[in-house]
Amino acid sequence: MSVVIPVLILTTFVLLFGATLVFLTSLVGPKNPNPVKMMPYECGVPGYEKRDTKVSVKFYLTAILFILFDIEVVFMYPWALIFKEFLNEAGVFLFIEMLLFIFVVIYGLVYIWKSGALEWD
Repeated sequence: MSVVIPVLILTTFVLLFGATLVFLTSLVGPKNPNPVKMMPYECGVPGYEKRDTKVSVKFYLTAILFILFDIEVVFMYPWALIFKEFLNEAGVFLFIEMLLFIFVVIYGLVYIWKSGALEWD
């Protein structure tokens, strides 16, 4: 029961904060948007593309794979920092654990490579 109260407080805070931001945005935002002002604008050149332009799935797949492997590297960094401290106590266990993690990462990379996800025909 003691764990439920902080979770409820946090949930209430998040919902109230989100509702407050949405309300303030509706107050400050444009009331009658002009279609010219709603067009995309990039470096002084007005955009000429339609809004329903299709973007290739390969861009999304590349972005997701980049984020996935980037997060895996983020997990390796703290391990490298604490490995020297725990070398005497559990060094072999930590080393084998990281070897298994790297094996899974390399296996995933080989899998997406063989499946053709990295090819840009």
